[in-house]
Amino acid sequence: MALPAPVALIDRQPWLDPLGDRLQNGILAAWEAAGTAGRRVKNFLHGVWLGHPLHPVLTDVPLGAWTVALSLDAMDSIGGRRRFARGADAAVAVGLAGAVGAAVTGMNDWAHTSGSSRRIGLVHGMLNTTAAALYTTSFILRRRGARAEGQGFAMLGFAVSMAAAYLGGNLVYHERVGVSHADDRPGPRDFVPVLADAELGEGQMRRVNADGVSVVVARCGGAVFAVGEVCSHMGGPLAEGRLEGESVRCPWHGSRFALEDGRVLEGPATFPQPCFDTRIRAERIEVRAARR
Repeated sequence: MALPAPVALIDRQPWLDPLGDRLQNGILAAWEAAGTAGRRVKNFLHGVWLGHPLHPVLTDVPLGAWTVALSLDAMDSIGGRRRFARGADAAVAVGLAGAVGAAVTGMNDWAHTSGSSRRIGLVHGMLNTTAAALYTTSFILRRRGARAEGQGFAMLGFAVSMAAAYLGGNLVYHERVGVSHADDRPGPRDFVPVLADAELGEGQMRRVNADGVSVVVARCGGAVFAVGEVCSHMGGPLAEGRLEGESVRCPWHGSRFALEDGRVLEGPATFPQPCFDTRIRAERIEVRAARR
């Protein structure tokens, strides 16, 4: 599918890549340096605990608050009532507070993108930073009594935030950032053989095909586990990752999933992996869609 013209123009800007490299490497290095505590905060900001990305939840705060501010500024200009002015100022402040949370979570998610998604996401973040700067200026002017000027900066900030929101929508609906990439086909309802039992040693995993669905099977502690092989984060091949106890880590962005039930143990993934029941029959490993 072709990119819309404004987005395609962004995608053709090579100067964004060196900037993206430096910023992305800096973010990832900072989390790595923070150790275990950093990983916990990082998972929280991704939204692992929520079951889907936290960033889009928080973006509603500044966009909603600044829309309210725009409406109240308009009513203040028409009617000149003080309560509208106070409400608009409060809405601008709420939007700025929400923008901090949206920026931190968005940058955390962006650090695990590449190619077009990374370039578009970088401009998305730049526009949002510009909008926040304009609203900060607006808030300061309002506090100093320069309401007309403050309203003007707010209108500019709103226009920039709408452009940023457009790019955010493209990231979700076109680039599929923040949505599950796992193969959501149900898999076989009845057990099907996928691999000879002797071909899967302790501490090993293999990619197999279960009625057209790609599955990774692993043997840990004598038990055989099976989960969807396509990582829910960005479609990475889990079979090319590594086993860590009774979990598998994606080779692309480091998401870690429990083999027992597919749940997310570490982000950036927030969606679980499809899980499969396993059994050994006639020296063959068999799988079916989980009936838990």
